[in-house]
Amino acid sequence: MSRPAWVRLDNASNIFLAARSDSDPKVFRLSAEMDAPVGPDVLQEALDATFDRFPLYHAVLRQGLFWHYLQDSDLRPQVQPDVLPSCSALYFPGEAALMFRVVHRENRIALEVFHALSDGTGALWFLTELLVDYCRRREAEPGPAMVPEAAAASGPTVAPAPSSAPGHGLSADSFGSYFRRRRVPKPPSRDSAMARAFGEAAASSLQAADTAAMPAAPDAPEAAEPRRSGVLRARGTRTPDARTHAIELSMPAKQVIALAKSEGASLSMYLVALFFESVRATATGRGARAGSGDGPGAHRTLAVSVPVNLRQFFPSDSARNFFATVRLAHTYGEGDDSLAAVAADLEEQFRPRIAPEALGERLRRLIRLEQMPLLRILPWPVKDAALSAANHLTNRGLTIAISNMGRVVLPEPAEAHVRRMYLQVSAARPQFCSMSHGETLTISFTSPFVEADHVRAFARHLTAHGVKVQVAANRVREDELAQVHA
Repeated sequence: MSRPAWVRLDNASNIFLAARSDSDPKVFRLSAEMDAPVGPDVLQEALDATFDRFPLYHAVLRQGLFWHYLQDSDLRPQVQPDVLPSCSALYFPGEAALMFRVVHRENRIALEVFHALSDGTGALWFLTELLVDYCRRREAEPGPAMVPEAAAASGPTVAPAPSSAPGHGLSADSFGSYFRRRRVPKPPSRDSAMARAFGEAAASSLQAADTAAMPAAPDAPEAAEPRRSGVLRARGTRTPDARTHAIELSMPAKQVIALAKSEGASLSMYLVALFFESVRATATGRGARAGSGDGPGAHRTLAVSVPVNLRQFFPSDSARNFFATVRLAHTYGEGDDSLAAVAADLEEQFRPRIAPEALGERLRRLIRLEQMPLLRILPWPVKDAALSAANHLTNRGLTIAISNMGRVVLPEPAEAHVRRMYLQVSAARPQFCSMSHGETLTISFTSPFVEADHVRAFARHLTAHGVKVQVAANRVREDELAQVHA
């Protein structure tokens, strides 16, 4: 059966489309730092070959009367020098253009994706095959051979899906496959071969998204969810040209893991707790604002959006969006507020909310809402306005967002030639994305604001505890940009 020429957007993609803005175009970037300067011609050859294996990435976004949809196209991607601000917009209404770009600068190769097309796992699969193909071609070039570095001894924690998998096409919508039914199919046993195969690939997955990806249904709030009143919302001076303010921290992964273990916390929740403390300590004056009023709890509750890769519970090789988000919060001043205690509180909230049954019930409610007859017949501009308003209300109950990819090991020969990997996302609020490759953990902070005091506090805490941190940042202030253009 031939691949369809078009397909409707999935549940998450519709919300990304409605929630995008000039400062947050819903674009994320995965990048790899290579061990030698990038060859643009070879990279183009690798991109051509990889592109042919991912039909989904051929799609452009179109507008119908009642919905948006993905349509196959004959467009071909061209590698570009990395000269635009990180995570610049990829979608412009009315224009038929590919929803991703591949850029390079010095030793770096980066893939940027509009989130309505694919999630982080799908993008990682694309970038992985691109890097493998690129490194094979470079090794085959005449002249001095590329010298492989020592590869990691352990197996991969994020494995690419087979390039022949049907999930790389337009038609694979896992939301529809699992959650448009009255009852969610029971996930395979964790001991089964299928569960092990998909679980290994997804256990440390990346989902570069904030809560806009999957807002809670207005009529179905989560049980016992931390209160939303008085939630601290960071404020600051927006960058002059709406570019994302990005700051990269690189550090030895073992040092940070040991620090988290010394506090009895998982790495992810330790980093969230530290982010909470850093934002809380630096968000003063106009840089902080309570979600509602100045009564009890104002400025004391911090909330975070945490993405969950659904593939680890509902096996899927789809490269399209397939994730949910979970909101966690901690109110300071009501007990032990040490990093260890905050991390433990967040972990206690997180575990029951990512049970397959809880996720399935929540997502079925979202699908039912999407399929209500009245909503189905509304023109897409009305639907987009409603989704945008719902997203705005959801954002009022958040302080930060995070994404954690975990440890990534690439197939050879890419593994030998990639030194470190990074994730960045455009951001509606302060956000960090973490991932590790080899011995290095990278944490990329992004924000729509010029101020970066919370990043400084975060880094100082790590260095004060013996972690060696390297820092790199883009230019965002008017005086800095003037120097670039001078």
